[in-house]
Amino acid sequence: MKLLITGAKGQLGSELVRLGSSHELFAVDYDQLDITDANAVINCINNFKPDAVINAAAYTAVDRAESDVEAAFAVNRDGPTNLARACGQSDIPLIHVSTDYVFDGSAQRAYIESDTVSPLGVYGQSKLAGEDAVRNLCRKHLILRTSWVFSPHGNNFVKTMLRLGAEREGLGVVADQFGKPTSAAEIARLILETLPAAEGKWGTYHLAQPDRISWFGFAEAIFSEARRQGMELKVREVNAISTSDYPTPAKRPSNSELNCERLESVFGVSIRPWQKSLAEVIKELKNV
Repeated sequence: MKLLITGAKGQLGSELVRLGSSHELFAVDYDQLDITDANAVINCINNFKPDAVINAAAYTAVDRAESDVEAAFAVNRDGPTNLARACGQSDIPLIHVSTDYVFDGSAQRAYIESDTVSPLGVYGQSKLAGEDAVRNLCRKHLILRTSWVFSPHGNNFVKTMLRLGAEREGLGVVADQFGKPTSAAEIARLILETLPAAEGKWGTYHLAQPDRISWFGFAEAIFSEARRQGMELKVREVNAISTSDYPTPAKRPSNSELNCERLESVFGVSIRPWQKSLAEVIKELKNV
């Protein structure tokens, strides 16, 4: 397949490029294609004529978005709007990656795709606006909501914990926010696996790795795996703290667990546990 990948230097984009080598790829980042420029998007798609477009570009700085509203909406709403309009006009499938932050976290169970959306902050609001644009402008779409993305690339919780764990003896980590860590490699793998079978299955799906855990629990798992692999860490004590103990500009959902049964059932795929992906990512970071 000829695939146009946006956000190619980000966490997901990097993994799509790595895992998609059997396809003909045109992988672009902001410096090659500004998705907020409608004309540039149209020209790119007309020139490359892809079989499908995978939008891995996003504004993901959750806290900064609260004061950088225009930029967040430009990338997360206007960019997908431009891609969806161009893809819709050319009848090209668009795979768009969204977020657990479209939910407010008040549910006492894992969120399913049809649950009411009510984002708490600018990041979630801008991503939801992008979802709406994709649904309205491009019939052949897969919207994949994911959560707590980590990888060897860019900025993410795993890399932050490893850095802090090497610098400090004690850390406090929020223990009352729950979700599902998900590796960029697993998202990329499943996108590439489901895309050829997507005809007639268009719509919104949840894609996150089992199992549910808190940020505190995830931090403990990171340090445990790092030590198992022989990484030297200074941290000796990890304390569970509450959200109120660690105020941030953006309010985060206390529960952003995603139910992924629909994706697995419709496409017949199996999502790997995040523990296996975590071990792979730490191994790669250790060898850098």
